[in-house]
Amino acid sequence: MKLKSSAVITGIGGYVPDSILSNSDLEKMVDTNSEWIVSRTGIKERRILTDKTLATSDMATWAIKNLLDSTKVSADEIDCVIIATSTPDHLLLSTASIVCDKVGMTNAWATDVNAACSGFLYAYTLGSSLVEGGRYKKVIVVGADQNSAIINYKDRNTCILFGDGAGAVLIEPTTDGTGLIDSVFKTEGKGREHLLVPGGGSKVPATAESVAANKHFIHQDGRVVFKAAINGMTDTCKAVLERNHMTINDINWLIPHQANYRIIHAVGDHLGLPADRVKVNIERYGNTTAATIPLCLWDFKNDFKHNDNMILTAFGAGFSWGATLLKWGKLRTA
Repeated sequence: MKLKSSAVITGIGGYVPDSILSNSDLEKMVDTNSEWIVSRTGIKERRILTDKTLATSDMATWAIKNLLDSTKVSADEIDCVIIATSTPDHLLLSTASIVCDKVGMTNAWATDVNAACSGFLYAYTLGSSLVEGGRYKKVIVVGADQNSAIINYKDRNTCILFGDGAGAVLIEPTTDGTGLIDSVFKTEGKGREHLLVPGGGSKVPATAESVAANKHFIHQDGRVVFKAAINGMTDTCKAVLERNHMTINDINWLIPHQANYRIIHAVGDHLGLPADRVKVNIERYGNTTAATIPLCLWDFKNDFKHNDNMILTAFGAGFSWGATLLKWGKLRTA
């Protein structure tokens, strides 16, 4: 009897820019202070792509190269690349196609996914489905965002939150019982007014007036997003556990979207999960949107053991949110 194949993460790569924007730096730019930022968000610093000749595709490229180097997989072995981003290099042209060219992945087809902070989870499930179907053997999924390109550094409510970065995972088939188990995703378009970049799309094309009105920067109603994120992430984590006849006691690790430490702490508390089983690196990177979860996997990969049960959960613009349940496999080693 042929064993059913599932999709498992076999490699991880990451990239964050060298340039650090600290809370002390922000104190010189807007009316804020480091103590307040840390107490309200947990963020101490964030990484910024300061070279104006570079973009999201460059960070994604370096994350993939880091992944390929660590796994000794060649670029021409990759079948598909899915990039989750809400800061593409260009409209019309997919960032994934640019990345394929820069990395030299000549045998891969590629596409972008935009679900904001939930983007990596959505793309990870899509990529896993391609592998589970048996048609593709090696799929790379990337979360990458250059948030500094859409941040108004005169707006103290948003500029303290976001940073730049990219994380990538390699997904391959396995029959050892590890890999993606299930996902529960939700979308509520009525939430769009509370978190978006109003300008730059077909509804509000770029004009001198739209630029002057700061419509090309992130606008966020923090209170609405805060409450919705806690409820959405908690509810979908519980739903994916219930659907798979598991309890929180079966979970070794929670990897939450790194938007705000208070959100992360509240979700862990609502689930009844001890803080030492919740992975957090927001203090060093801030909110890197689609990159937060893969960067957490990259940072803490040495903590994860074969067969560990994990939940990845996120909430983002759209509103979009969800939770993914997986069993950790074995990473390729160089």
